[in-house]
Amino acid sequence: MPNPYGVPISLESAKKAAAAAVAEARKNNWTMAVAITDAAGDLVYFEKMDGTQTGSVNVAIGKARSAALFKRPSKVFQDVVAAGGGGLRILGLEGAVPIDGGLPLVMDGKIVGSICHAGLVLISAGILEGHKSTGSEGIKDDLINAGAEWVDEPAFRDGNLVWGRVVEDIPDFCRELVTAIEAG
Repeated sequence: MPNPYGVPISLESAKKAAAAAVAEARKNNWTMAVAITDAAGDLVYFEKMDGTQTGSVNVAIGKARSAALFKRPSKVFQDVVAAGGGGLRILGLEGAVPIDGGLPLVMDGKIVGSICHAGLVLISAGILEGHKSTGSEGIKDDLINAGAEWVDEPAFRDGNLVWGRVVEDIPDFCRELVTAIEAG
């Protein structure tokens, strides 16, 4: 059963989450858009770095909103669509973005917001060489081929990168994310 909704994420906490993502992006000389919504899917904070492709704006917001509205990572929809057949009806579900990267943010067992992130973005950015990583079995080979060491752990930090393996590991991922935000 999905987590219940809690008190919405504050602007201050949303800015801290985005700042950690932007700091990592700057450190690695890549651009990105970061979207953080509250539990209702309404945008709380957004940052688009200079040079980020225009298409990333709506994609980032859509993935974060999808994760909040449907109380699950956007990858769940991606997997259903990829399986084909009756799962293709997901494409008609308003607000469901079937692209990996949107995750609910959970604190004290309740959804307080969501964030858009994706292991595939890091693969595309070419920054995984020498880093530890994890993710679903569906992207394991992609991570390894991008030069990362794949680790079968629920969640962990490698520098400023916070990794979570699968949907069931979201509580572990969120704990790691909160620790990273608090560490600044």
